[in-house]
Amino acid sequence: MRFSSVPRRFHYRAQPAPPPPDFRPGRRSCPKWWAAVRSAFFLLYLAAVTAPYSLFALLVRPLSPQWRYYLISRWAVVISWGIRWILGIRWHYEGLAHFPQQPAVILTKHQSALETIVLPAKLAPMVFVFKKELLRIPFFGWGIGSCPMIPIDRSAGRDAIKQVVSIGKERLRQGFYVTLFPEGTRVAVGATRRYKAGGAKLAVEAGVPVVPIAHNAGEMWARNAFVRYPGDVLFVIGPTIETAGKDPDTVIAETESWIESEMHRRFPWHYPS
Repeated sequence: MRFSSVPRRFHYRAQPAPPPPDFRPGRRSCPKWWAAVRSAFFLLYLAAVTAPYSLFALLVRPLSPQWRYYLISRWAVVISWGIRWILGIRWHYEGLAHFPQQPAVILTKHQSALETIVLPAKLAPMVFVFKKELLRIPFFGWGIGSCPMIPIDRSAGRDAIKQVVSIGKERLRQGFYVTLFPEGTRVAVGATRRYKAGGAKLAVEAGVPVVPIAHNAGEMWARNAFVRYPGDVLFVIGPTIETAGKDPDTVIAETESWIESEMHRRFPWHYPS
């Protein structure tokens, strides 16, 4: 982690390993009943970890944003272990050479809850923009409310974008990468929604690049589905999109073009037509 106030022993020790040569993304064969059993065990594991960790998150609220982030984000590391060994979902990163060493705005496809857990667990110290209604969820809401994230009121329209830009610029100054889902919500595999320019506006006003990410997490962890299937997720990190001299509409158009083109190229079975 790149925080001067956090001891060196807390730094990320190494970047995630690239995928092996024989890596093939996608769902692995598994009977639905067995996937359901594994999913049930995972939910028990999730509850057992989240409940006490949320109370711990309340205790560390007086600490600095960097310390709070580090301590609370260990939850994502522990849950990632369960995703890998209970659910049988593995993930790899391609394009790590593109990932900037300094904070940036990350704009990624949003298909499941998986990317919100495994990306910050290993890739970089990142905060998310999320709807403030999540703060009302017992335990989980307490934890995320203690972390230096960016809660917004989605019904506020333009004011919501102002919140993202204002708080997002502060988080970037604090050394965090800011992650947004430009489609605004989880989208089913093979589908797309209109990309919104809020994240691009933040990047332009803060003078930082955009990092686009495409992936296939929805194959294994579908939106609102109880059953999660074993399989291999590939996170494809694209070349940074520079924002200097560009307006937000241009930046988000470049982001959408790269992500959607990469989704069709790398995961063509999502798009049978």
